[in-house]
Amino acid sequence: MEQDNCRRVRVGDIWMNVYDGGHGPAVLLVHGFPDTHQVWRHQIRALRQAGYRVVAPDTRGNGDSDMPAHVSDYRIETMAADLVRLLDVLGIDKVRLVGHDLGAFQAWFMASQYPERVERLIALSVGHPSCYARGGLMQKLKSWYVWIFQLRGIAERVVTACDWLAFRVVTNLPQEYPHWRAALERPGRLTAGMNFYRANIGHLLRPPRLRPLPMPARGIFSTGDRYVTERQMALSASYVAVPFGYDRIIGACHWMQLSAPEQVNALLLKHLQEGATHGDTGLEP
Repeated sequence: MEQDNCRRVRVGDIWMNVYDGGHGPAVLLVHGFPDTHQVWRHQIRALRQAGYRVVAPDTRGNGDSDMPAHVSDYRIETMAADLVRLLDVLGIDKVRLVGHDLGAFQAWFMASQYPERVERLIALSVGHPSCYARGGLMQKLKSWYVWIFQLRGIAERVVTACDWLAFRVVTNLPQEYPHWRAALERPGRLTAGMNFYRANIGHLLRPPRLRPLPMPARGIFSTGDRYVTERQMALSASYVAVPFGYDRIIGACHWMQLSAPEQVNALLLKHLQEGATHGDTGLEP
């Protein structure tokens, strides 16, 4: 990926590292945990070739963006506002918004709170926050790590013990592990990443009050996901004012951008152009 397109810009109270490259309609890519903007490297290339301007920030606390010290600095409302302020700095009025994992969580919030800034939304893995909170027992069981992350200090020691053994076992994506470790072993970075879960545990447990999305929205779910249920994606239709559907990539893991990049790219290009349509599609990776 062209690192010359990365720069740090002042966004509110932090400096944010952001990839900004290409020309055309703007697409904002928002990563989750334990990622940085690098998780989108296969999508950035495809989107630029298709004629889009691609903006992919390291969200606060992650990658090379500033790392505020307090847990309260990582509330979802603040992080969604960061994305809007970033658009202001870059002179972008409205975007096609794509989020994955916690980045999808932020994207749903941004689309609900700032609908005038979002043309359409594509959420990977994580459905509407209310559906995540109402996901039932199976979703609670799959989210076991959220409760571990609440143990400040202890969680960090568990994750890094025995040469990051627990982290390697839980993520189960050895080809990406060197990127994750390089980013997270820097002082304070692992704690900053976990602080999102600590600051927003209320939203993860109780459905937040969000306005229905007025713009087209689409989901993409991977059947090999170990952390979220398909049910929470399907139920998201109740929180979108226009017909909502999602695509199913068969066998891809949670990080579908990496394990099934061609399928993800094809779906992104399709839905960025035509918006959401009703129903779901199963695709073999």
